[in-house]
Amino acid sequence: MEAEQADALVHQVVSDWRTAGLQPADHQLCAFAAKLTTQQYKMVPEDLDSLRSFGFSDRALHDAVQVIGYFNYISRIADSLGVEAEENIKKWGPEKR
Repeated sequence: MEAEQADALVHQVVSDWRTAGLQPADHQLCAFAAKLTTQQYKMVPEDLDSLRSFGFSDRALHDAVQVIGYFNYISRIADSLGVEAEENIKKWGPEKR
């Protein structure tokens, strides 16, 4: 994938991962991340089993949960303290904050 295509895909995923044309495994991983981010109290073992059915190993699941959790944590810290992105950081996503 060319850099320009990759950049366009990233923008599509940030804008709406559901319609970004992701491969099924990537789409499922995004759904898992969204649920872990917004409805963590509803997580069940079947959520992991679903990812395993797409070929994700337990190590990959562990790593994914660590990354998702870290970004949730750091985003909440930054948002609560009013941290602004540096000026050279391009704004992304529908909110473009």
